[in-house]
This record gives sequence, structure tokens and C-alpha cells, in this order.
Amino acid sequence: MATSSKSDPHLNALGRRGMIVSRYDQVSGLLVAAIIFVGFFVLLMFAIWLTQVLKFSTQAIPVTIVEEDFGRGEAAEGFERSLEEPGLEEMEELLEPQIEANLEAVTDLVSSQSASLNSMSTSFSATSKGTGMGDSRAAGTGGDGEPHIPRWERWQIQYNADNLTVYARQLDFFRIEVGAAGGGVADVEYAKEFSQGKPARRAGPGDAEDRLFMSWTSGALKAADRALLSRAGISAAGRVILQFYPPATENLLATIELQYAGQNGVTHVKEIRRTVFGVRESGDGFEYFVVDQIYRNATI
Repeated sequence: MATSSKSDPHLNALGRRGMIVSRYDQVSGLLVAAIIFVGFFVLLMFAIWLTQVLKFSTQAIPVTIVEEDFGRGEAAEGFERSLEEPGLEEMEELLEPQIEANLEAVTDLVSSQSASLNSMSTSFSATSKGTGMGDSRAAGTGGDGEPHIPRWERWQIQYNADNLTVYARQLDFFRIEVGAAGGGVADVEYAKEFSQGKPARRAGPGDAEDRLFMSWTSGALKAADRALLSRAGISAAGRVILQFYPPATENLLATIELQYAGQNGVTHVKEIRRTVFGVRESGDGFEYFVVDQIYRNATI
């Protein structure tokens, strides 16, 4: 069968039309690319926003700083460290007065010495010399060791407020109660929440109080506590005004004190003689900071 060498013009036309990208395909491809780009950009911005809003942090475990007691408490029983009363041989000079005196003076002296000898009912031998070494331990509480200055003696806080309103906010922020003691009143009268309208008021026995408390020694705000107590209806005339610090605030001050001391190479509270704290604004509240710190070692 004879075949034609010429191609079918109809097929060539279809082939050429199949190889051409239409304008519809161009526009749709451009739109898809734009959508992908915009979606990626929006996703990136969303991720950046999340990093600003969400705070990923490890929950810190609260730590309470407890100071070790230094110095001496109750004296331990024993002959070597305890004060020992003298033996009878050491009392011979007292039994025989060395000077002449009238009969009444001699009678009084003998009676006094007799009472002293009768009161010496101890575990020591009556015929021995004193062998005790005395008490060489330092004064203080706790067991043997170097004495230290307790918090209520070494801490000083300087409040800085332009008016009574700001000062009241500072006390409330740190949950400090102001109390009046003495003045013929058996209980301690407390007041708090001074910036919440009328302050809250209560009373309690002083022997039940175990919180750290401080009192004013000087400063322009010394009379501010009396004014705040007056707002709560508590009379401060002739009474001792005290500030009572909750354990959380006390622990906060102890933490700040040790952090500041560590920056100066001091690692133990026994080396700190005095710490002066200040109060300043921080965000919506206030914070304590160390104004000055004095150490036992003057070279630090």
C-alpha cells in the first residue's frame, strides 16, 4: 500500500497546541506560588509572636535560708568545762578573819561564811583544791562555735517614699504588719493592708509572736507607722511601734543579702556585720536591694 510522506496537518496543529502553556495556567501557577509564600510568612510571624507571649521556664523550687546557730547555749555537764566551786582548803582564809573587828562584825562574818559553806552541796570532793578549767565558750545560742550577729541586729532597712500613700503601698507589697505593744495593753495590736481603704485590724498575745520584727531608729518616716495605726483606730501613744515581717519576706531579704555578699567573696553570714537594705520601684511593685554591707574583716 502506498503511503504519503506528508504529515497530517491536523495532527501537527494538535501537537503544537498541546505544547503551549495557556495564560490560565500561568495565572493559576502564580496564585498558588503567592499563596504558599504568604502562608509561610504568616506561619513565621505566628511563631515569632508565640515566643514573645509564651514563657517557657523551669519552675524554681522555693528555698528557705535557715541560719545556723553559733555560740553557746546551755552549759554541758562535766568537771572540765564547768565552773567549779572552791574546796574547803581555799576557804581557810575566809574562816579565819585577818583583821580585828568588834564582836558584832565577827558574828555577821561567821554567819555569812557558814551560810556559804552550807550551800556548797556539790559532787566535788570537800577536801580538794579546785580543778575545773572554767568555761571557755563564747556567749550566744546554740553549740560551740564562733558567735554571729543575728538578723534583727545586723539588718537595717531604709524606706524611701515621698508620701504616706507610697509608703503604705510598700508595706502592703511586702505583706508587713505594723503593731503597737505595751502602754498598759496586754495584747499586741496589729494593722495591715493600709492601701486598701480602711486597714485590717487584729490583736494577739505577744508570747505567740515568732516573726522577725523591727523598729524605727531614725528617719522621716518614723512617724508614718503611728499615722497608719491611727487610720486603723489603734492608739500608739506611749507604746512601742514594731514592724512584723512574714517568713517569705524575711527569706527574701536573707537571699538578697547572701547574693550581694557572694559578689564580694563572702560565703557565710557569720562574716557579715551589718547589711543595709533599700526599697525601690520595680515594675508594678517594689523590690529590696542592698545599699551597703559591712564585714567583720575590715580588708574586704
